[in-house]
Amino acid sequence: MTTPPDRPTPASPPPKPKLTLEERRAREADQLAPMRLRMAINYELDKRGITTPKAIGAALGMPRDEAVKLLTRQSLREGDVALLEALAARLGVQAPGL
Repeated sequence: MTTPPDRPTPASPPPKPKLTLEERRAREADQLAPMRLRMAINYELDKRGITTPKAIGAALGMPRDEAVKLLTRQSLREGDVALLEALAARLGVQAPGL
């Protein structure tokens, strides 16, 4: 369907700026860091036989529900990476690639 002649055609949005290679790599690294930290922490907890939510909370020094949510949530919240890094240091683990 065509637009009537008295109406202007809608302007298309400006094109998105392309990210440079360095910006893409930095963005990818920022997205991978929390996943690697979670995997390293979960691996260490599993290796130690700590599998129940109550034991996980106790091992990490946080409330049970908060600890489980931090290790399982998909969306990243502000301060999560710093908290995950602190928990990894508490357990004595180093995430690969960090």
